[in-house]
Amino acid sequence: MLSGMSIQKQRKLIIFSFITVPLLLLLTFAYYPALELVRLSFTDWDGISADKTYIGWANYKEVFSNPEIFGVFRNNVAYFVVGIVQNIAAIYFAVVLNGKLKGKNLFRLLLFLPYILNGVAVAFLFGYVYDTTNGSLNLLLGQLGFDQLAETSWLGQSQLVDYSLASISFWRFMGFNMVIYLAALQSIPSDLYEAASIDGANGWQKFIYITLPNIYKIIELNLFLTVTGALEVFDLPFVLTKGGPAGASETFVLKIVETAFQFNNYGLASAMSVVLLLFVIIVLSIQRYLLKGKGE
Repeated sequence: MLSGMSIQKQRKLIIFSFITVPLLLLLTFAYYPALELVRLSFTDWDGISADKTYIGWANYKEVFSNPEIFGVFRNNVAYFVVGIVQNIAAIYFAVVLNGKLKGKNLFRLLLFLPYILNGVAVAFLFGYVYDTTNGSLNLLLGQLGFDQLAETSWLGQSQLVDYSLASISFWRFMGFNMVIYLAALQSIPSDLYEAASIDGANGWQKFIYITLPNIYKIIELNLFLTVTGALEVFDLPFVLTKGGPAGASETFVLKIVETAFQFNNYGLASAMSVVLLLFVIIVLSIQRYLLKGKGE
């Protein structure tokens, strides 16, 4: 077929094919489900019956007026706070491991290794770490002489459970962020640091005036991943706490899943999903506005 066509037509056909196939896949598996989600958010569909009665904005009013739904967002704050600390630690380790450190490749591997592990497996692992009576964390604290802390129920206290779960994300994803920062650091010309050394700049001044401006876009990228990750947490509370104690660790995504599959209210769950999407867009737009023009 192609042999009878001119080179120009073959090129256009190939370009058209490479554009059309991904576009069709995107429309089929991304945009169409998103539009269907929006449509269902205006119905009272239970996920089973064929009846999908239009109820207008009732689901959205329920989301914003019911504190048991929208108020769940406060449990996601811990993941955002720990995510910021995680990025700071990742930058620190990236700077250290980008220098002349003996065995730095081994340290890079050890820090990145948790990211490779399966999320559910990590959750089960830390279930044993945080166990109140036989957990390794309380055992270690007891051996170090912190007897009161050794009796702490890390997943059973509403004040601690979110930060305990978020610290698991810190352990798992810090190495991933470090690798991204490390790649950015290695793209900075060494001539800049040599010139700064000649001018008498110390390590802190090099970091502030050379390193940070050159990795600013990567910091912005990782902040994007941190914000979206904090808003979309699901696996850790689902496996370890089921949203307990008394809903203290229930995240918004966990609430969506519960609304859809436990209470069979797919219309309300769809509205919650749309609200989550809009919330992510708003937060990231604010982030882009605050960081606009910096690092350029």
